[in-house]
Amino acid sequence: MRAKGKAPKVLIAAVRPEPVADSPEGSGLQSPVTRPVRAGIEMAVFVLDQQKTPLMPCSEKRARLLLERGRAVVVRLHPFTIRLKDRIGSETQPLRLSLDPGSKTTGIALVRHLERIDLETGEVSREAHGLWLAELTHRGAQIRERLTARCAFRRRRRSKNLRHRAPRCHNRTKPQGWLAPSLRHRLDTTLAWVNRLQRLAPITSLRQELVRFDTQALQSPEISGVEYQQGELAGYEVREYLLEKWQRACRTCNQRKGRQPIEDVLSNQPERLRRLQSQAKAPLHDAAAVNATRWALFERLKAAGLPVSTGSGGQTKYNRQRLGIPKTHALDADCVGQLTALHGWNIPTLTLQATGRGRYQRTRLNRFGFPRGYLMREKRVHDFQTGDRVIAEMPTGKNAGIHVGRVAVRASGYFNIQTATNLVQGISHRHCRVVQRADGYGYSSTPTQTEEARQVG
Repeated sequence: MRAKGKAPKVLIAAVRPEPVADSPEGSGLQSPVTRPVRAGIEMAVFVLDQQKTPLMPCSEKRARLLLERGRAVVVRLHPFTIRLKDRIGSETQPLRLSLDPGSKTTGIALVRHLERIDLETGEVSREAHGLWLAELTHRGAQIRERLTARCAFRRRRRSKNLRHRAPRCHNRTKPQGWLAPSLRHRLDTTLAWVNRLQRLAPITSLRQELVRFDTQALQSPEISGVEYQQGELAGYEVREYLLEKWQRACRTCNQRKGRQPIEDVLSNQPERLRRLQSQAKAPLHDAAAVNATRWALFERLKAAGLPVSTGSGGQTKYNRQRLGIPKTHALDADCVGQLTALHGWNIPTLTLQATGRGRYQRTRLNRFGFPRGYLMREKRVHDFQTGDRVIAEMPTGKNAGIHVGRVAVRASGYFNIQTATNLVQGISHRHCRVVQRADGYGYSSTPTQTEEARQVG
């Protein structure tokens, strides 16, 4: 058993924000309703009571004091969670979990929401305070590529060895609501994190960016005519679709074209006209992936037993630009739905990279489908598994020092550790210590954005 008070210090040091190469895209807009933020604001820490019931998240400073005084123990590193030794139950505030589903990345935001009603005017003010941000990176493209390769290998074997046998795929039927494996992965990983966060925080409601149309008709059924056409979100939905379709096309070219047919404008540039016409017919693969899983995710969220509200993509952009908030997937989740003000949004973002739990395939193949090597039959080596987060303390040698990161095991017992900055190779298992077991995800943190950088962006 470790000495009391030593383990928390090591664990707290291991979860400090790690540097990354990219920073969020900024925005030059300012808003009088957004509270000014400072650089270095910390991410909230999840708290459980003695019976593992979720309590209100606390600050990193308070969590550090609780650990140093022996009043709490560490449960998980990512997301960082502690459990109190001397408390059962506590008062909680309404927390909302917002989702911004995407084809490659899904934004997740945990906010404390508050609604105020002006007794004189009856106006409702909806404010939110950001507590925790995350971006879940899916691996749907990787799943699709592997399935395509396996299909090609089966086709080659069937044509060479079993030419008399008909393809089995002709005998298979798809049940109602079937989703392709790459799409089902997006749905399953998002729901897995919703369920995990419900066990870590007292979430009272869910919100999802779902619809693509203006919701004015839902709010005021009697609205019609110019009043409906010129509402707050007028033009946002169509504009966002066109920008996505044409990859943020040049404004000067659009103004020069005006209402003229594209065939007349580019009559002397046939090659460019052919390229634009082919682009106009090209499908939006990412948008199709989101559309295929949007309603399935909504139905699964409703089955969670919590109130579920929705918002449109145009409304999300309208809120973000009005409040002067940079463009990231996590901050988009913060801005989903009806929102009057958002405070404390400039906090670190936890990146959740879906890595999987390994492969069933134990044979490595070349590009022709022939074996070129074999993997170990056992996943664990000296009680370590690829994906575990470890701390390695090397006393001597070229890798002397303390290394914290994701381990990749080798049969020889000398592992590789992927830290936040580089890859350290040849670390003996005798110098490694597990701080969190592999759960199918890789973790990294994006630090807060300074006010000066946001204004420059």
